[in-house]
Amino acid sequence: MIIGDKINRDEVNNRQTVMDSEYRIILNVGGVRHETYKHTLKKIPATRLSRLTTNLANYDPVLNEYFFDRHPGVFAQILNYYRTGKLHYPLDVCGPLFEEELKYWGLDSNECEPCCWMTLSGTRDTQDVLKTLDELDIEVDQTEGPELYKRFGWEDDYHNDSLSAWQKIKPRIWRLFDEPNSSRSAQFIAAISVFFLITAIIVFCLKTHPGLRIPELAPFGNFSRNHRSTSSRIHPAQINIDKANSRPHPTFMYIETICNIWFTIEILARFSSCPSRFEYLRAPVNIIDIVATLTFYIDLLSSMFGATADLEFFSIIRIMRLFKLTHHNSGLKILMHTFRASAKELMLLVFFLVLGVVVFASLVYYAERVESNEDNQFVSIPIGLWWAIVTMTTIGYGDITPHTYLGRLIGSICALAGVLTIALPVPVIVSNFAMFYSHTQARSKMPKKRRGVLSMDQVAQHVKHAPVRNSNGPTQRKNMENTPLVSNNHTPPHTLI
Repeated sequence: MIIGDKINRDEVNNRQTVMDSEYRIILNVGGVRHETYKHTLKKIPATRLSRLTTNLANYDPVLNEYFFDRHPGVFAQILNYYRTGKLHYPLDVCGPLFEEELKYWGLDSNECEPCCWMTLSGTRDTQDVLKTLDELDIEVDQTEGPELYKRFGWEDDYHNDSLSAWQKIKPRIWRLFDEPNSSRSAQFIAAISVFFLITAIIVFCLKTHPGLRIPELAPFGNFSRNHRSTSSRIHPAQINIDKANSRPHPTFMYIETICNIWFTIEILARFSSCPSRFEYLRAPVNIIDIVATLTFYIDLLSSMFGATADLEFFSIIRIMRLFKLTHHNSGLKILMHTFRASAKELMLLVFFLVLGVVVFASLVYYAERVESNEDNQFVSIPIGLWWAIVTMTTIGYGDITPHTYLGRLIGSICALAGVLTIALPVPVIVSNFAMFYSHTQARSKMPKKRRGVLSMDQVAQHVKHAPVRNSNGPTQRKNMENTPLVSNNHTPPHTLI
């Protein structure tokens, strides 16, 4: 009986060994061999590994394994996902590479475990930042040849060598005025533009100074002809200096005219040479530049025809030309986009400020009326709104102050609440600016040109048309279009997955 039981156990073990070897599968990923069971790969259906068969070109019948030329480090986590049902993010792999590998194997990156989700979301945020920096066009585009003419829609004319004289000059003019760092000539043009811009802003500010304005002269009194004839003496007419109505010195007008002539030349050059006039007119900086230049010419014509000075109010838009400096400074572009990216935090800040202003304005209004207060300055809640916003923003003009104990207590709470409300969103805005700025500095140190990597289609084309030297000597071309990836005369045709 003992011998019979031993024989039965040996038979069972041999049968289990045969079944185990039959259901085992070997996966060679990037030179690293992994061994698992077929039913393990069936745990996640509708994926690449769940559809493995011996008819695939990836299968090597000699070694009895499937070969995949993919990243072996990521595949270890993917195979562990089939075994345990939990997908973890490898810390030694870049995020886009991890998501690309998951896409190849037919898996979803959103199935990542919560412990690794913050790391994966951080890599996605980095990709969004890089995409945003590409849209901001901070770096100088050094594309030449077909890539440059492709932006203008003249790629076919470039390859056919049928470019006209204007088609050759237009991209040069555009890069000369629109890309300050593209060449030394562009840097010189940018320096001239910045000089005239700063000069125009300085003139706009200085011409409002009372010491640099010319007062208008007006005659004082009215002398008739009869009075002059009867008078034995000739009295000169008295002239009154009206300091309330004055005009800028004519020198300012001459300087502004020269500056705006340059701005007009720059607008015409950029508008006529831009790749897309619709995109040019959509840019806010270009709209400000055009409107500011038009207001100068309107102001010039109104002064020539003796119009009133009420139109000078519309010239305030010229100060908006300062935003043109964002075209020459990448830091200003990043700062503007930081506010745009932090719009949610800024809106939250405004909401809490408005809420606190309304609450504390109402409280201080009624608190000042509870006790007898002869110096009550809070005659209405709208006056309290002004006091509350000045207090919450920690400015404190002191023009309106509470005089009762309860009012001062509410004022103290209002100041503390304002400090906390403003301080909370500030770190988010600062971190956004630091993130954009650090990525910009890192991208500026990257090499501009990199070696191109051929795609699989390009490799196939090279293999198809590659010259092959046979044993007889002459070089012949061999058509390798239908050459199988795995050559085996004893196996049916394979398909690659």
